[in-house]
Amino acid sequence: MEIDKKIIKKLIETLEDLKKSLKGDEFINRDETAEEKIDNSGNVIKSPIVGTAYLSPEPGAKPFVSVGKKIKKGETLLIVEAMKTMNHVPSTEDGVVKKICVEDGQPVEFGQAIIVLE
Repeated sequence: MEIDKKIIKKLIETLEDLKKSLKGDEFINRDETAEEKIDNSGNVIKSPIVGTAYLSPEPGAKPFVSVGKKIKKGETLLIVEAMKTMNHVPSTEDGVVKKICVEDGQPVEFGQAIIVLE
């Protein structure tokens, strides 16, 4: 496969023009963690593993937690599925759910904030 040198040259010129037009402007950092965007005035429960978060035990069922619900230490907050294994994520302390930071079926990363407790 032969690479067209004209296309490569045009791409390089376009990138250089873009660089010049952005001088002095701040770049947006897309690598910000979700934790930085969350109001951390409460206690943050983080995902212990990488997987898919589920807020209820099965589709259509009542969610484990909701905003304003009192939680006891050890109570299941949600499930993170990893490699076809359903892993219950327990609360690490007592509190009231202030914010649920993930949606049902959303992929989560290790250490990502999933729930904020007061």
